Amino acid sequence: MVALVGGLIALLLGIIGIFAWWDEFLWLLKGVIPPILILGGVLAAYLGAEEMKDKRRAESEPVMEPFTPADGGGDDDAERYKQEVAELKAKLAAMEESGEEKPQE
Repeated sequence: MVALVGGLIALLLGIIGIFAWWDEFLWLLKGVIPPILILGGVLAAYLGAEEMKDKRRAESEPVMEPFTPADGGGDDDAERYKQEVAELKAKLAAMEESGEEKPQE
């Protein structure tokens, strides 16, 4: 509530001040607008140059394609590994039946 009242008082004093000191307000405005335009122009030119650099960089970089395995998916590898596991299990079972020690891992 205090902020609202303070804001309304500041608004009222500002309006009165603009009318009371109109010539000084215009003098200040004349002095502030050119530096603001200069700084705004410098900022816009800088951002435009950076955007052009980014566009050139994006055009020169190769487009990354999603990875696709050369063999078409790896289903053959999975089957081969399953077969190896089955063979190793059979060898282990044969070693246990013959009484040999298990190999150390």
